[in-house]
Amino acid sequence: MPAARPRVLYVTDLAYPARGRRYCDEDIFLTSRLRAHADIALCHPRDAAALLDAFDAVVVRNSGPVLGYPEAYEEFRARALATGARVYNQLTGRGDMAGKQYLLDLTAAGYPVIPTVDRAADLGRLPEAAEYAVKPKLGADSEGLRFVPADALERELSGAAGDLLVQPRVDFAYEVSFYFVDHDFQYALHAPDPDRRWELKTYEPTGEDLAFARRFVEWNALDHGIQRVDACRAPDGALLLVELEDLNPYLSLDALTEERRDAFVDALTAALHRLLAA
Repeated sequence: MPAARPRVLYVTDLAYPARGRRYCDEDIFLTSRLRAHADIALCHPRDAAALLDAFDAVVVRNSGPVLGYPEAYEEFRARALATGARVYNQLTGRGDMAGKQYLLDLTAAGYPVIPTVDRAADLGRLPEAAEYAVKPKLGADSEGLRFVPADALERELSGAAGDLLVQPRVDFAYEVSFYFVDHDFQYALHAPDPDRRWELKTYEPTGEDLAFARRFVEWNALDHGIQRVDACRAPDGALLLVELEDLNPYLSLDALTEERRDAFVDALTAALHRLLAA
C-alpha cells in the first residue's frame, strides 16, 4: 500500500438478516484487522455511490443480495466504472455478480456443473430426475427456489420468458466450498449433512478437487477479488458446480481455526496492497 495510510470504504449491511448466521460479525472482525493497515469507514450499500470518491479503494463484503437495492447498486457500479475506482471485488465478474446466466453458459460449454436450462424447448437436454429445481435467474439466497415434479415442468416454464432456471434435483452426498483470494486458494469447508448447509467443517481437498475449483476461478478471470466455488458431490463421486459466488461471498470465518483465519487476513491484506498499487 502507499506510504500514507490509504482510505478504504468497506461496504456492508450490518443488519442483513441472514438465516441463523450473523454476517455482521465477519465484517466487524475483518475491519478490526484491516484497520492496522488502512483508515476504514463502513457504509451501507445504498450509500456507496455517494461516498466512494473520497476513498482510495472500495471493499464490497456482506452487503446482502443486490435484489434488495437494484437502483443503488447500478448507480454504484456506474459511478465506480466511470471514475476508475478501485473496487474489491473487481466489477468484471462473470459469476453471480452478473446473475445466473453463467450456469447456462457453463452447461453449454461442457463444464462440470449441475445441468441447467431456461426454456421448455431445452428440457430434453436435462438428465431424467424425479424432481427438478426451479429458481429465478436473478435469485439469491434460495429466494423463489422450489422443487417441481417432472410432469409439471412445462407448465412451470410457460410464460416465464427465460427468467427461470431448471436443474435436476441431485441426490448429492454433501456440499463443499472452496475459497480463493484473487487466484490463490485459501481453504475449503464442507457440510457433511446435506440438510444442515451451514454446519460447516474444514475440508482437506485433494489435488483433483482443487483442479476442479481452479477451472472456474480461471474461467472467471477476476484479477482482484474473493471467490467462493460451491460444489456438490454427485452420486458417481464427481464434483458439480452449484454456484460461483464472486460478488460478496460469505466466508464462514468462524468455522476456521485461529491460524487459518490469520492466514486469510494476511492474504486479503496482501490482495488490497496489490489493488492499491494497480
